[in-house]
Amino acid sequence: MEEQQITKKERWELKRQEKLERQENGAKSRLIKRFLLWALVLAGTAGLIFGMVKLGGSEPDQSAILINAVSPSDWTKGNKEAKVVLVEYSDFQCPACAYYYPLLKKLSQDFGDKVSFTYRHFPLRQHINARLAAYAAEAAGKQNKFWEMHDLIFENQTKWENRGDAEKVFKEFANSLDLNADLFKNDLDSKEIKDKVENDLQSGVKSQVNSTPTIFLNGKKIEVPPNYDELQNIINEAVKNNP
Repeated sequence: MEEQQITKKERWELKRQEKLERQENGAKSRLIKRFLLWALVLAGTAGLIFGMVKLGGSEPDQSAILINAVSPSDWTKGNKEAKVVLVEYSDFQCPACAYYYPLLKKLSQDFGDKVSFTYRHFPLRQHINARLAAYAAEAAGKQNKFWEMHDLIFENQTKWENRGDAEKVFKEFANSLDLNADLFKNDLDSKEIKDKVENDLQSGVKSQVNSTPTIFLNGKKIEVPPNYDELQNIINEAVKNNP
């Protein structure tokens, strides 16, 4: 009888040890998966920061020049008489453009009347809501709220980028800006606004734009750096050379 009880105890102890081993192996497996996940996140972040300008297309040709000079029909902020002129071709649905949006906004604030900043539309074919977003910004512009809508669209990109009812989101943005809802709705679908966006796009094609964001500084395409400090240095050099 005693021998049978010992056997049961041994069997119970063996099962307990097996259970502990399974738990330990499970913990190790979860730790490995977590490590791999963080490695992928870090790799993705690095790729986003250092590969920004390649998201929209191929490597920009730095020898390209701006064919269409800035005109009154462009959306420009800052000193329009400034000797340093920055023109950005951008896509509201482009992740890289959303990354550079706050950098360029800060540049505009930091350089004040020393630099003028112009925004032009370059909606990429693969971004299903990019044109509609451009139309929304232009429609807001008809009510003198282009830059306000521009900021809202970029700051809330994840809320509308892949939605089938993105127009509803843009109408909500318009409402938050106190725009006339009927005018906004009509302008959103107007030929005038669609032509404006298409003209921006074609002017970019003429200037060899093939990715977003693409930036021209005093008419010459520049390589877009991965951070604010490097971008600021480029602008500082341009300001220094154009007193």
